[in-house]
Parts: sequence; structure tokens; C-alpha cells
Amino acid sequence: MKFRSVWMTGCLTLLFTQTVFAHTFGAEGASFYQGFIHPLSGLDHLLAMLAVGMWAAQSGGHSRWLIPSAFVTMLALGGGMTTLGWTLPQVELGIASSVVVLGLLIAGTAKTPLWLGVSIAGLFALFHGHAHGAEMPQAVSPLLYAAGFLLATALLHLLGVFTGMTATQGWPVRLLRAGGVGLAAAGVWLLAGI
Repeated sequence: MKFRSVWMTGCLTLLFTQTVFAHTFGAEGASFYQGFIHPLSGLDHLLAMLAVGMWAAQSGGHSRWLIPSAFVTMLALGGGMTTLGWTLPQVELGIASSVVVLGLLIAGTAKTPLWLGVSIAGLFALFHGHAHGAEMPQAVSPLLYAAGFLLATALLHLLGVFTGMTATQGWPVRLLRAGGVGLAAAGVWLLAGI
């Protein structure tokens, strides 16, 4: 029953997502609240954040917490790099590709060595962080905006981990893997829109 409510919550969240790319609206006057809702307002980020948690849960062991932790850490680093003037090429491509790759990892129930899982999550997090860091200089309080974004990301990861942990056998596993296929397809759609 809990598994069904998690999926219903996810579906409702997707229904109320206003834009595909969260970082296209600008963050002028951004606050903690706007930073917090940012990952929830764009399909690209919402799907990637949930996928990180689901894949980490599938991987099990220390990966369950280290993969999302690496993502949040590198997300902050990517945002910080941008505020220092460092650029990262093909940010939109990296973001959309993260949804494809993470979806395929979930669909294939891929279990990588811990170092590789952390590296994959960290690499994709740099792209996501860069996109949001580009907005922070416009914000009234860049640190509050970043804190909101990082907290929302961590909570989405937790929702993904919880979802992945409830899918341990039978039809929930098949549903999670089918969700991975759906994520990969959504990522391809995002790539086509770049």
C-alpha cells in the first residue's frame, strides 16, 4: 500500500510540473522558497533527482546513501563553479542525458562498483548544479536559494530511495524497472527538445 501512495504522489507531482526545464525561468529575487521549488518545477530535474534515489536503492548497501550524497555534494560544487565564472559545456545535453542514463540503469537493475556509481552521480550533478548556479548571482540571497535547492534535491532523493527500497520483489520490481524505461524515454524526449 505504501508503494502505491509513493507512486501516486510522484504522478501528481508530474501533473503539476509547470515547465520541462526548471532553469529557464530565471531566479531574479530568488529566496529559499524559490530555490526549494526549483527542482519540483522542471521535469528534467524532478526526474533526475528521483532517479538518483531509485537507482541508489536498487544498488543497495552503502550505495543507497553514498550515491545521493555524492550527487548533492557535486551539485553544490557545480553551482559554486558557475558563480566563480567557470563554464561547463553542453549543460542541457548533460542534464537530459542524466535522465536517459539513470533510467537505463534502473531499467537494467544495474549494480556498479561503489566508486563508479558515485562518479556517475557526481558527473551528472555537476551539470545540474551548473544550470542552477548560473541563476544564483541574480538572486537576492544566493546562499538561501542554494540551500533551498539542495534541501529539495535531498528530499527528492529520499523519496526515490524509499520508492526503490519498497520494490524488492514481485510486481513492484517490474514496475520500478518499467519506470526506468519510462525515465529513459522521457530523457530521449528531453534530448530531442534541445
